[in-house]
Parts: sequence; C-alpha cells; structure tokens
Amino acid sequence: MGQIELKGIRKSFGGIDVIKGIDLQINEGELVIFVGPSGCGKSTLLRLISGLVEASDGQILIDGDDVTGKPPAERELSMVFQSYALYPHKSVRENMGFALTVAGMPKAEITQKVDEAAATLKLEDYLDRKPKALSGGQRQRVAIGRAIVREPRAFLFDEPLSNLDAALRVEMRLEIARLHQKLGATMVYVTHDQVEAMTLADKIVVLQAGQIEQIGTPLDLYRHPGNLFVAQFIGSPKMNVVDCKGTGTQLTFGNGNTSDIARNTEGATKMGIRPEHMALCDANDASKAILTGQIDVMEHLGSDSFAYVNVPDVGLFTVRIVGHSDAVVGDTVGLHFASGDVHLFDASEKTIPA
Repeated sequence: MGQIELKGIRKSFGGIDVIKGIDLQINEGELVIFVGPSGCGKSTLLRLISGLVEASDGQILIDGDDVTGKPPAERELSMVFQSYALYPHKSVRENMGFALTVAGMPKAEITQKVDEAAATLKLEDYLDRKPKALSGGQRQRVAIGRAIVREPRAFLFDEPLSNLDAALRVEMRLEIARLHQKLGATMVYVTHDQVEAMTLADKIVVLQAGQIEQIGTPLDLYRHPGNLFVAQFIGSPKMNVVDCKGTGTQLTFGNGNTSDIARNTEGATKMGIRPEHMALCDANDASKAILTGQIDVMEHLGSDSFAYVNVPDVGLFTVRIVGHSDAVVGDTVGLHFASGDVHLFDASEKTIPA
C-alpha cells in the first residue's frame, strides 16, 4: 500500500503554468523528498497529490486507483503541515484522536490507536496536556501522531520542521527517520532545506520552475548531478563554479592558467569543484598548485574550517578543511584538487560525462 504515480500532471493558476507536466513514480515504503528554491512548485505538487489542489491536466494514481478527481477525504492520505494546526482547547489525546472521533470509531479503539501512536512518538507523558504546555518539537510530534492514527496509504509532509529552531530541527529529523524505519510507510516530504533532503530521503526529486530537474538517491545527485542547477543546489556549502574553456583534456581559466585534468573537456564552459574536494597548498609548489589566490575570509567552526580564497580573474573558492587550520586572512595560497572530483558543464549547463 502507498504507491503513488503521477502521469503528465499540470497545474495552472490564472493562465500561469505552475506545474508543467510531471511524470513521477513513488514506490511503496519510500521516503521521497521534493526540494527546490522558493516558487519552484514543490508544495503545489504535494497539494495536488493530497487533493487540496485540483490538477489542470494529467492523472494521479494511488495503488493503481485513479484519484485525480477525488476529494482529499477519499484518497486515504494524511498530511502534516508547516503549522501544527492543533486545537488549543483540546488535550494532546483529543487532538490525536479527533479525526477518528469524527469518523465515529468506537472510543476504546480510538484510545488504543492514540496510545500506540503516543508510544511510538514518546508522547505518553503529555497526553493530558494542552498544546500551549508543549514545546515546538512536541507539538509537531502531536501533529504527526494525529496523522499516524489514521493508518493512511501514505504520509505527506509540507515543510514540517521550518518553524523549529536549529537544535529542534536536528532532533525532529532523527524522529522522522526513526518513524519511517519503524512504520515502513510511504512518505512524501517537501523542504527547501537540502540538508534535510540529503539526510532523510531514499529518493530526492529536484524541482525548478515547475519541472523535474533530476531524480535520484542523495549520493547519486551529489556525485553525479545532471546539470549546473542540481550541482549547486545539492551539497553544503554549495559547489564552487567558475568559467573555463575546455580543449582536449585541458582547461583554461579566466586568468590564463591551464590545467590538464586527464579527461575529456571539449565543450566545457564552466568547471565545478566541491569545497571538500579542494585543499590548500604552497602557492610556489608548481606540482600541486593548480590556481593561486589570497584568503579573503577564514571561518573556524571547530570540527571544520572554511577558507574563502579569491583567485583574480577566476573567482572566489570555498575550501573545506577538516579540523583547525593555521591559515589566516591575507595569506597567498595554492589550490589543489584531483581531476576525478571535477565537474564540467557545457554552454547549456548540462553535465559533460567524464
């Protein structure tokens, strides 16, 4: 239970195409995350699946059933929103069991289902409290518990952690990961935070301007982005990208420096390299220094340090250094990277295969 299939889904608002013909299959038990910048259509796509928004064209199938024209109540899905949407005058127990009460389920059965969900979410000690007596993370767990008791075909999450502070987001990320492992349920999750996507997803769907840019596992998208947009959207800090010109196996940068990277570079107009795949070296070591620049900013985070190196006529590079670095602002340094870690893009911003 819980397979979702979209066939040619389109949505327009007042003549403006928001979703531009999407085909997608979400397999039973998968945790699939929609990511993309604000306005890319990810929340609209989730609401199309839920039935809160009506599709302009195409089909939505759940477990093979065409639900395109069905209202939300008949799709057997549960949705968790960015706002907790809890009844302030009702207890946690009453909030979690409200949908079952409305459906006329026997009281004993409601109590059993609420108790089971509360145990799963570690809410047993809070069942008699009102929402105002809970933390943000606890309120979000109540909202998730309300969805669990319905035993839906699939769970839909619309940016559920965006109202939480940084520490609570990490905690709730772990809770959702554990919940998915325990329930084995299909989950579709929308976020603008690519760190959430990388840490939670079985499969990521990257969206831009109402279209799918790429689908894959987190590591697939990280290691093999299909285009420049995906390359820069996935990964934190984002990939360094600079202009270049590829000829044969050689790259020429804006300052005239050349580098032989032992792979086809023909047609390359941009080079990408991730911060963690770069290293500082002696600027005078010609055997290692591919580019030379000056450190503009140093950030020391404890576990990592980040050097921001400005290479004249080429660009600003972020270099991730594990642990502490003795480099200081104003140092002239060399930049070294392995050719196997380089990503090349053509004039249309598509990835050039290695």
